[in-house]
Amino acid sequence: MTAHRLRRTLVALLLTLTMLPAAVLAAPPASAATLTMLGADVSSLQRSQDLGARYYNASGAAADPLDILKGVGVNYARLRIWNNPASGYNNKAKVLAYARTVKSKGLRLMIDFHYSDTWADPGKQYKPAAWASHGISQLQTDVYNYTYDVCNSLKAQGTTPDSVQIGNEINVGMLWNDGRVVNNDFTNLSLLLKAGYNAIKACNSGTQVIIHTANADSLANARWFYDGIRAKGVSWDITALSYYCMWHGSLANLYNVITDVRSRYGKPVVVVETAYPFTASDADSEPNVITGSQPCSGYPATWAGQATEFQHVQNTARNAGAIGVFYWEPTWYAISGNGWDPANINGTGNQWDNMAVFNWTGGINPNIRWTP
Repeated sequence: MTAHRLRRTLVALLLTLTMLPAAVLAAPPASAATLTMLGADVSSLQRSQDLGARYYNASGAAADPLDILKGVGVNYARLRIWNNPASGYNNKAKVLAYARTVKSKGLRLMIDFHYSDTWADPGKQYKPAAWASHGISQLQTDVYNYTYDVCNSLKAQGTTPDSVQIGNEINVGMLWNDGRVVNNDFTNLSLLLKAGYNAIKACNSGTQVIIHTANADSLANARWFYDGIRAKGVSWDITALSYYCMWHGSLANLYNVITDVRSRYGKPVVVVETAYPFTASDADSEPNVITGSQPCSGYPATWAGQATEFQHVQNTARNAGAIGVFYWEPTWYAISGNGWDPANINGTGNQWDNMAVFNWTGGINPNIRWTP
């Protein structure tokens, strides 16, 4: 390469890097993708309403929270399912019941299998107690039978899921230790993912299967994981990511990961979890997960800051070619008795009360919008 061509190449690269933030944050150009999956994870809502929670629209009128969310653009609900949680919520029976409510509102339905009795995320993927002694062979059968049973039960009552996650934030595997990725060996994890995929397709071929990691911060980690399962012959329909700016870094990171995995694996991409605080204050005795008056640069912990940050996440996802963004637990404000720990739901508080889009008396952020 000549010196002149090298200079031109370097100048072009610098211009690209300089322009990236603007491209990331901008409103969509005419050629941008459309966000067709405008979602909210409302997994705690059933319990909140059972405890008497009230919700109010931007005009201050009391209304059904799903109707309020629909009114600001939501068209898709996500529900987590735990195998046998001590709380009695987010289990099969409760998910079946709330799926009817979701579908009655005209919303599409995503089911998020944790394959655990409690929270599963990158730092913990505990087997459900009933499977604790099972090895990888039995676990494949467990995953298939349980996944098929839940899906088929939903289908039988007329609430067939539109999409299903096989695992939640499975950065290094699920159903540890058998399904954990150790020494770059994806064999066991691939067997479990195949069992889940096959169960869903046997239940309903049109239900989309999602593989979800929290790797929006790292192109290297995203490639390591999805290359690893692809090399083992795992099939999936949608690649899903979690993105929280305080943990996963800049919107430029998100943009780069989305564009790469979308082209690398040839599958639609959805951000299935994101959120941002509207206040630095705490509504109860349980310390908030996210603290500070401005957890991410440029976005104060205010109504306006929350709405702007969420808008910028949506713009970034859309401009990178993603097809959806989900807000995680927008309705989970501080309701006594709806604590974070399913084993002590009455005795723990809500670590997310400043991250909901409803304030502590149930009023919605008047600025928040989900936009196609």
